[in-house]
Amino acid sequence: MNEQSAPLLKGIEVSTFYERLSTLDNSFLALETPSIHMHVAGLAVFEAGSLRTPEGGVDVASIGAHIASKLHLIPRYRQRLAYVPFEQHAVWVDDEQFSIDYHVRHTSLPRPGSMSQLRALMGRLVSQPLDHSKPLWEVWVVEGLAGDRFGLISKVHHCMIDGIASVDLMAVLFSLSPVAEVAEPEAFEPRPIPTGTELVVRETARRAGRAVGALRSVRTLVEDAQTLAQHGVRRVRAVGASLSSGWLSQASDTPLNGEPGTNRVFGTLDTDLDTIKSIKNALGGSVNDVVLAAVAGGVRSFLRGSDFDVSGIDFRVMAPVSVRSLSDRGTMGNQVAMWLASLPVGEPDPVARLEAVKRETMKLKTTDQALGAATLVSLSAGAPATLVSLASRLASGARPFNMTVTNVPGPQVPLYFLGAELVAQYPLVPLWHGHGIGVALFSYNGSVAWGFNSAYDVVPDVDGFAAAVEASIRELAAAAAGPPRATRASRPKRRPPLEHAKSP
Repeated sequence: MNEQSAPLLKGIEVSTFYERLSTLDNSFLALETPSIHMHVAGLAVFEAGSLRTPEGGVDVASIGAHIASKLHLIPRYRQRLAYVPFEQHAVWVDDEQFSIDYHVRHTSLPRPGSMSQLRALMGRLVSQPLDHSKPLWEVWVVEGLAGDRFGLISKVHHCMIDGIASVDLMAVLFSLSPVAEVAEPEAFEPRPIPTGTELVVRETARRAGRAVGALRSVRTLVEDAQTLAQHGVRRVRAVGASLSSGWLSQASDTPLNGEPGTNRVFGTLDTDLDTIKSIKNALGGSVNDVVLAAVAGGVRSFLRGSDFDVSGIDFRVMAPVSVRSLSDRGTMGNQVAMWLASLPVGEPDPVARLEAVKRETMKLKTTDQALGAATLVSLSAGAPATLVSLASRLASGARPFNMTVTNVPGPQVPLYFLGAELVAQYPLVPLWHGHGIGVALFSYNGSVAWGFNSAYDVVPDVDGFAAAVEASIRELAAAAAGPPRATRASRPKRRPPLEHAKSP
């Protein structure tokens, strides 16, 4: 809710500004602990291009100036958290001491730096929580990468952004042509912050206003009762299907599950998007079905490698599904619901695994489980923050799923950051209570970049897990191709592949 210059009482004008976090956004704050870091992150690799300095470094000053010039388009990046007294619900206020130099940071690998070293740095940086007294984001410019490339590591708290919104941000920071001009930043004038007393009074008035508004809407509600009833029946059914899918029960214990601790290691994998699509076209389903089947095969192989019996286990993944409408494009905050899907990790045949995944996702679609999960979130919208926090922590302790797998589609054309071409963008999804590894994917310009966020205390061999997923993809591709053919067209590579050596 935008409270800028909103009248509090008749004849009194309020000049201070704040904006409430949604219930879902607030839950990501409630879930955070010293060992559970609720920031999403990304590792981007660029060709140096026009950002190369005469000394062979990277023009960090221009990068910072470019980001600063776009912040008026993403105002949340200059806002920090404040809290309503007693209720302790979080709100956004403008940061009166905002400094771009705090948020855009510079470091270097020992030249010539490798992808292995860059991934190790990524793991160290995402192991550190964000400072909640400042806007909840950081960008690290990493020079020294071999092949005339540099890295950009970004961290943003999940209460600010979801995966689809992060794609929207690319439209702000990136361009379709290698333009290297930096615009002048617009002046930032932070709006006054309400006092604790003012927050209490205005939140009380807001709740009273909602109650009056609801009473005034009774006539409209009665007139539209039939439509509401139809929608209500669908939502009730969807909520029931969502709850019965496993949210109230415990998933199986596996070596991939345990207390994550504070340290993270990061792994990557590159897959050609045409390979994923060829599997989909030959064996049916969607791109996301192929991704889930590949993860199922990778989990199976990795667990069997540690002599863990995968037969009969109930291995579930949580797959975020965007409920962002076209009118919401470009807005910040989370607008996602969660699918809970069982993966057939006990199935040895790759085609049968994909068939099982297809049946599972079809069931999720036909039972409106994304709607059910979204409805459950909306039903808690009026709950006090303390109750939301308690419910979130109880839910996190139940561990109804083993792993998060999120697949975000990106643009299929080259993007440029001040003239530097984006080579790959590896996403990172935060780990939840009892989770040792999370999987995130981002498709861009004909390729799929996989990011594996692993808890060092639970799954230290993140490269081994990435290799198991890669082998699972090859297994599916071989099944899709059928008998070997005499000749097969190959897609020409546009640039040298990224090196995926083992992390130290």
